[in-house]
Amino acid sequence: MVTLRALTPDDAPALTRIYSGASIRYTTGKALTLDQAQEKIRAALARGAEDPRAQWSWGILAADEMIGLIALRRRSPSMGTISYILREDTWGNGYATHAAHQVVTVAFTTAGLNRLEAMHHPDSPASGRVLAEAGFTRVGTSDRDTETGTVPYELYALESRA
Repeated sequence: MVTLRALTPDDAPALTRIYSGASIRYTTGKALTLDQAQEKIRAALARGAEDPRAQWSWGILAADEMIGLIALRRRSPSMGTISYILREDTWGNGYATHAAHQVVTVAFTTAGLNRLEAMHHPDSPASGRVLAEAGFTRVGTSDRDTETGTVPYELYALESRA
């Protein structure tokens, strides 16, 4: 079973494990240091206290161990984006899909959004499967500038059924 919970300052060592190795291949490509993980948590906690709230961040837990991070960001009054990252040794168990389902529920209820978008690197088809299993539909691509040039990320969307 996968559960989500708010981040705490004690999560910094777990974040350094999550943001390392193959897990970061299609993100910044740079591992988080302990100081950077602590700052990431401080920033997430500060954003969680804002009113109106524009971002939610949760640790993804399996068997009471933090194995990933998932975030919901409000981009407009009615539209948000989700992003997630899992520790590579936990891939392939459905954890990201379960976490995404939970965040979709929060987005369309608590946050009051009616559209979600997400994207993934074209060389990470497993992320596309996560989004599809969470109810998202591929709607095109979105060019992202990276250190190696412009990359056409796969873009997905999900509309509220309410």
